[in-house]
Amino acid sequence: MSAKLVFGVTTALCLALPAAAEELIVGVSWSNFQEERWRTDEAAIIEGLMAAGAQYISADAQSSASKQLSDVESLIAQGADALIILAQDASSIGPAVQLAVDEGIPVVAYDRLIEDPRAFYLTFDNIEVGRMQARAILEAQPEGNYVMIKGSPTDPNADFLRTGQQEVLQEAISSGDVNIIAEAYTDGWLPANAQRNMEQILTAEDNAVDAVVASNDGTAGGVVAALAAQGLDGLPVSGQDGDHAALNRVALGTQTVSVWKDSRDLGDAAAKIAVILADGVSLENIIYADDWTSPSGTVMSAMFLEPVPITRDNLDRVVRAGWITQEALCQNVPANEVEICG
Repeated sequence: MSAKLVFGVTTALCLALPAAAEELIVGVSWSNFQEERWRTDEAAIIEGLMAAGAQYISADAQSSASKQLSDVESLIAQGADALIILAQDASSIGPAVQLAVDEGIPVVAYDRLIEDPRAFYLTFDNIEVGRMQARAILEAQPEGNYVMIKGSPTDPNADFLRTGQQEVLQEAISSGDVNIIAEAYTDGWLPANAQRNMEQILTAEDNAVDAVVASNDGTAGGVVAALAAQGLDGLPVSGQDGDHAALNRVALGTQTVSVWKDSRDLGDAAAKIAVILADGVSLENIIYADDWTSPSGTVMSAMFLEPVPITRDNLDRVVRAGWITQEALCQNVPANEVEICG
């Protein structure tokens, strides 16, 4: 990706906020709250807006693309001066962006690509997340039958992740060390759908699976449940987001890696960018942003934060950062099995 990586946005993104920010209203359209991490994102956005004196309003689309369009209309009607949109369906969100543009309201595409040059794209480097997931699984299981449990087919991030995973695995695939025996999208990123997909794959392959590259912690949870039901506990499984349950699985040894994307930084950056855009700063003048070209050729102003792979070797990092307590991380972990758990 051509956009520069930003480290420690919470402290590094010291943008000058407008003096009249207390008069601004920022509306956030959430796709859903099924994933643990969105609660953390929301808290960071609210904190960032409060620090700027701006007001927060929001709506939850509850996994419905049609409801999200209505939600955006409602947020505009409530006086939103800027919108942060976590798109439920990238292919259906265009009319919502058009509504905002028609009213002169800037849009931040939050964590998921909205392929429109009039939106500011803010996310983590998801191709690198995919690389990190595949590296960790390949190190744990250098050969054998791999299953790829992908994200939602309506979310471009699913394919960004898959691109990064393939980059890392390609050499092992070409040499015959790794054989991808099955892959499946997970509708809505729902853990239950991931579990069902994994169960069907295990049945079709007579349990001849050696590793699973799952694209986030929710899907990883579904995969781990399906594996456990077949007595396959401990197979290498990847994830991302740093969900507390997933980090506990890493400590327990039932998940190999969770690529941590500190959503506190992402939420804080979104709040600052939304306020600045609402004050009339143009997309190309956002500090720390750069031009980025999408896979289909759309040039956008974008900012990418850097993720961190969390394995048993560096679990202390998320505890020291205050992301999770030692007690929650080490729940049911046998004494002395992991250093941080004593």
